[in-house]
Amino acid sequence: MSVNTDRYQTAAARYFEAWNATEPEALGKAVAEAWAPEGGYTDPLADVVGHAQITAVIAAAHEQFPGFVFRPLGVVDGHHDTARFGWELVNEADGSAPVAGFDVVTLSEDGRILRVLGFLDRIPAGA
Repeated sequence: MSVNTDRYQTAAARYFEAWNATEPEALGKAVAEAWAPEGGYTDPLADVVGHAQITAVIAAAHEQFPGFVFRPLGVVDGHHDTARFGWELVNEADGSAPVAGFDVVTLSEDGRILRVLGFLDRIPAGA
């Protein structure tokens, strides 16, 4: 059971805001609000550090999946400086969700993300 759920909820909300930002300026701002400057992101397809590299990974996801949004699956859970949550990538036109995963994030004292460890649970064939 989470002791400080607001902290984890806020971090996850900022995370999804960053992943759903499509305009370059909004994306850069959202990444800076969600991640600490030295923050990183690692999943089976990427291992990057810093706002510029994280922004590039998110922009590449939008290029690969135009018209899709990231949505949370289930609840955000956490303890100490660590939170976990599920997500899916949803096609806004037809509601399909070909990609889904689970992320574990480590937070800094100010609540921004220091590290994301992402796991892909569902991906389309050939991706």
